Amino acid sequence: MKHSILSMSLLAVLCLAACDRPVVNVTPTTPVAVPGPAGPQGATGSTGSTGATGSTGGTGATGATGDTGRPGSGTTVIVPSAPPPGR
Repeated sequence: MKHSILSMSLLAVLCLAACDRPVVNVTPTTPVAVPGPAGPQGATGSTGSTGATGSTGGTGATGATGDTGRPGSGTTVIVPSAPPPGR
């Protein structure tokens, strides 16, 4: 039992060591520009000109006036008087 555990652990170490691949570092041959800090803000631009104003539209036509109503037969129209001053 002791020999099998020892042989299995050695076999595991050899298998794991065989799978190890070396890492290859590739350095770029062309220099890469790194942006620096931002510079001062530029001057404000001028304001644009105002556009032309449109023309005013025409007035619409007035509609036809309806007929005047006729008083009904036996109708009494009651007009209330103005309230007394001070109320």
